[in-house]
Amino acid sequence: MNTLKAILLAGFAGCCLAGAGQAQEPADLDDLEIAHVAYVADNIDIRYAHLALAISDNPDIRTFAETMIRDHMAVNEQALALLAKLGAEAKDNFLSQSLLENADKLVDEMSGLRGAAFDKRYAENELAYHQAVNDLVENSFIPNIENADVKALFEAGLAIFKVHQGHAETMVGTLQ
Repeated sequence: MNTLKAILLAGFAGCCLAGAGQAQEPADLDDLEIAHVAYVADNIDIRYAHLALAISDNPDIRTFAETMIRDHMAVNEQALALLAKLGAEAKDNFLSQSLLENADKLVDEMSGLRGAAFDKRYAENELAYHQAVNDLVENSFIPNIENADVKALFEAGLAIFKVHQGHAETMVGTLQ
């Protein structure tokens, strides 16, 4: 599991190879780029959850996946409403693209697993993913968000996603 977290964190760090004139570090992203990363990260976790519902028969995994879909969709709806209120549109960026690329690879990998092997991999990924994303949001995004409404949404989302991290940690422990 620590290896998985290291891979995700390395992926975030490795994203910093963007072209000239674009943000090259997560902390350099503007509010609209940060909003895009968050929207993409939420959609990725929703995708993982749908995969879990399609593959797993484990009631704990299924309940967790349903929670991920519900909570991440709710946060995304709030984010889209806020963007509409601000008359703004989220901006694609290097980090969003890297997250999508890594997610595609992971979905391909997990799609080939079944039973306890899938459940364990899904739970470990959820823990590592929430640890990495929560760290990024708390330590890079929130301190650099300029708009007070956007910052408040990220702070509220982080509180929810830290609960997800705790549930994922419990799930990993149960599956060991």
